[in-house]
Amino acid sequence: MKRVEKKELEALTRLVLSCVQSQQQKGNGFQVPVGVSNRHIHLSQEHVEALFGKGYQLTKKKDLMGGQFASNECCTIVGLKLRAIENVRILGPARKKTQVEISSTDARKLGINVPIRESGDIAGSAPIAIVGPKGAIYCQEGCIVAARHIHMSPADAAACGVNDGDYVSVKVENERGTTFNNVKIRVDESFTLEMHIDTDEANASEIKQGDKVTIVK
Repeated sequence: MKRVEKKELEALTRLVLSCVQSQQQKGNGFQVPVGVSNRHIHLSQEHVEALFGKGYQLTKKKDLMGGQFASNECCTIVGLKLRAIENVRILGPARKKTQVEISSTDARKLGINVPIRESGDIAGSAPIAIVGPKGAIYCQEGCIVAARHIHMSPADAAACGVNDGDYVSVKVENERGTTFNNVKIRVDESFTLEMHIDTDEANASEIKQGDKVTIVK
């Protein structure tokens, strides 16, 4: 009886130590390639047709992760006092709601106050106008600066020791020595391992597309 209890106690101790160690070292040393996200637009089908003509469908230029694609179509976005940025790429397929993702530098150029949000969280975000070849639309909300995040497959998440919705810190090993905090983990079968930051973050930390960063917490 004592032998059984001793084995059970040892097994329980190993399990507890393993869990503690996992929490203390969650993701430590796990490397992730970087994708630098330039300004872009997601359109509802209604707005696709308003900008390009009735019945129009976005055409594919390049496949992206999660079933998305960079389309051949571009539009002009317009902020306050008619300040504009031309040739902003549209990503497909069409979504339920239109969303414009820009950098803070873009926001200052457009003269608008844009919140940092997760993709899809557009309630109460900045207004923006979009001009296409066949028409224009005005969105009372929908313009955001996308919060940095890491895409992972379930296998990558398991190897890293993190879960969907976790937040980690990420270290950049270069002359700048930057650490990004509050980086959200997003896990889905369709995702390829990649950390997404915008052009402002990439320029400030001297990161290029495809560079690798390290999860440190």
